[in-house]
Amino acid sequence: MSTFLWVIVPYVCLAIFVVGHVWRYRYDKFGWTTRSSQLYERKLLRIGSPLFHFGILGVALGHFMGLVIPKSWTDRVVPEEVYHQFAVIGGVIFGIMTVAGLAILVYRRRTVGPVFSATTVNDKVMYAAMMLVIVLGALNTLQTAGVGVSPEQTGAHGYFNYRENVSVWFRQIFWFQPDPTLMEGIPWSFRAHAFWAFILFAMWPFTRLVHVFSAPLGYFVRPYIVYRSRDVRQGRATGTRAQKRGWERVG
Repeated sequence: MSTFLWVIVPYVCLAIFVVGHVWRYRYDKFGWTTRSSQLYERKLLRIGSPLFHFGILGVALGHFMGLVIPKSWTDRVVPEEVYHQFAVIGGVIFGIMTVAGLAILVYRRRTVGPVFSATTVNDKVMYAAMMLVIVLGALNTLQTAGVGVSPEQTGAHGYFNYRENVSVWFRQIFWFQPDPTLMEGIPWSFRAHAFWAFILFAMWPFTRLVHVFSAPLGYFVRPYIVYRSRDVRQGRATGTRAQKRGWERVG
């Protein structure tokens, strides 16, 4: 079971993540969108969306620092205690932003009639999986701070240091040498968070989350769009009011 959960499942989910995005881009380019609901409601969206997106960016940066960068590298720059305090404080701030933003967005989607009508079953499953992963991640932040962790799991640090086992296992996945035993004996919330995060990655290509890879970089280099009014003299004016001719000098 340990090999299945921490070796087979991650590779299957990552394969679906990569192949699914390629398939979606080739066969569903017009569906590669967030299906924005801004026209239906803006007040709650203006609060929840920035909270969630800035919060999740901070969370992603924290995951990159904690999972991708080896502990031995950061120890050369800052002491372990300083890194731990910085990670906990940043994790709490960005975690609260993410949870609050997602709660507002889910509340908006459930209570605003037009937004709820535009919500598909796919969206509901995606939101449920995302909320589960984020809540488990918030619980992990508390575990990292030493809350609710047994003395056997805290060791000499006084808190659970996931960079000594979870981070090592995560990096080993990309070297094709994952050691499932590293995920044994750690707090259950870390194992649940890792498992459901990979499940979310497998769902990613088939949801609105694909918009993460749609940065509008072409906007800065695209040519201007010229709008011309119709020529009234040729009887192509729209509406009842005569339109002014374009490109005429004023005065």
